[in-house]
Amino acid sequence: MASSGFWSLGGQNADNPGNQSPSATRAWCQAAAQKFPGGLGSKLCAMLNVGEEEKPADTPTKQEQETLDETCGCNKPCNCSKAATGFSDLYSTDLLPALDGDAKTMTFLQEVVDILLAYIVESFDRSTKVIDFHYPNELLQRNNWELSDDPESLDDILVSCRATLKYAIKTAHPRYFNQLSTGLDMVGLAADWLTSTANTNMFTYEVAPVFVLLEYVTLKKMREIIGWPEGRGDGIFSPGGAISNMYAMLLARFKMFPEVKEKGMSSIPKLAAFTSEHSHFSIKKGAAALGIGTESVICIKVDETGKMIPSDLEKKILEAKQKGLVPFFVSATAGTTVYGAFDPLIAISDICKKYNVWFHVDGAWGGSLLMSQKHRGKLNGVERANSMTWNPHKMMAVPLQCSALLVREEGLMQNCNQMHAVYLFQQDKHYDLSYDTGDKALQCGRHVDIFKLWLMWRAKGTIGFEAQIDKCLELSEYLYNKIKDREGYEMIFNGKPQHTNVCFWYLPPGVRCIEDKVEKTERLAKVAPVIKARMMEYGTTMVSYQPQGDKVNFFRMVISNPAATLEDIDFLIEEIERLGHDL
Repeated sequence: MASSGFWSLGGQNADNPGNQSPSATRAWCQAAAQKFPGGLGSKLCAMLNVGEEEKPADTPTKQEQETLDETCGCNKPCNCSKAATGFSDLYSTDLLPALDGDAKTMTFLQEVVDILLAYIVESFDRSTKVIDFHYPNELLQRNNWELSDDPESLDDILVSCRATLKYAIKTAHPRYFNQLSTGLDMVGLAADWLTSTANTNMFTYEVAPVFVLLEYVTLKKMREIIGWPEGRGDGIFSPGGAISNMYAMLLARFKMFPEVKEKGMSSIPKLAAFTSEHSHFSIKKGAAALGIGTESVICIKVDETGKMIPSDLEKKILEAKQKGLVPFFVSATAGTTVYGAFDPLIAISDICKKYNVWFHVDGAWGGSLLMSQKHRGKLNGVERANSMTWNPHKMMAVPLQCSALLVREEGLMQNCNQMHAVYLFQQDKHYDLSYDTGDKALQCGRHVDIFKLWLMWRAKGTIGFEAQIDKCLELSEYLYNKIKDREGYEMIFNGKPQHTNVCFWYLPPGVRCIEDKVEKTERLAKVAPVIKARMMEYGTTMVSYQPQGDKVNFFRMVISNPAATLEDIDFLIEEIERLGHDL
């Protein structure tokens, strides 16, 4: 059932969530105050502006209020750290490394942490909005976002922090289903804080000793899970799956034509890459960036469920060869973005081997199913791949960003990308130079993305990730079973979802009765965009939609948020019907 904390649009009993019962909110805060130690619960409530619309039970006296106005600004007498520090008179130059900046720095950062903790707690509260939506021009006018020549006080900085989070999307919210990356893991968050505090670069062991070793250990473990003997091979963490896919294409080209590194594309024949019609756009972007050209990416037909058809792949390879092109790269997809389809990797691998073509698996979305004994069979044949993209920031819910490229051939990345910069990669260092991994990357500066994955893996264990992934797939099957025969719903393709993607049309009562197919299709194309807009304007939930081929706009529900439950799936169904009943 839909939570009563959410308001209706156009309903007979519409209640604005901003006007929900103050007593209910206070009850939540009282529970929080008991749950959190050290008065943190009370602080959270104060920062959530509890009691703004109702006179608090403990109203301070006039004398107390004058004292509060001069100190911390809390809504009752307290001994919080703000009482000793007036941020309106402090600037960034008063913080470390300023002399005697220790206490001020700790007080300021504690205030920032308090803001973050309040936001985190609120993000998991189903009675709060997923989004406080404003149109761009309106949001620009609501706050002063402009940069100035003169510094602002730390009090202004804290105001900016609160405003930024106020209008941010609560991606941790249990009813946020909009993207493939959702949720917020507390251990991963702690690791991200630590990573930013360490503030180092991944290019050499000398400046990131622990992080380099953790990347080595984790990539080896991931290669073992793929099925490569003893976890041998190579890999790197990159800024997202698109870059990982481009790395794979770069390596495939270098493997076939190593001279291209020095002499460029004019020194080699015209190439051809192959991927499915439903593959990620990054394959074409990579071809454009590498000078291969988007016209050289040949799209392979898919079946009704979105899986690549191997016979068409072989046909297109032969056609390319007849035209004088050199097939060098095939990207199969393990978990397509829209349908969640898994290409038949074994059959594709056989074709790649037959024609001596690099076999890459884009598992950015579906690769994490390798962690599940129940579902890893969907990637049978991945162990035959030359390379694989795997994004733990999706199904494993590692905080953004965390994407790995795994490569079966050790040393290939180094040979392809190294430039021997002597000011970084001196050859006479006193330790094993194989741990200076920066020269095999396209980047020089490389963010530390490994620690949050490694620390979460330590906290959950492989079995913890497995349970988390299995739960998400169970929820998607629950949604599918609820709507497949429900009035007003039509599935985009027959059969259970392969991943957590559930694709469907919702047909409002006014559309169901239209007999003219053209008119019905035109009306149906407008339904999902309007419902999505209403979701955002009222903040109740977020789900993506898109057209695909000859199919007009439909909803693509994906579940990767560990906080989601059966209740949230039920809510989504009822919310779609409520928001779209009048269309």
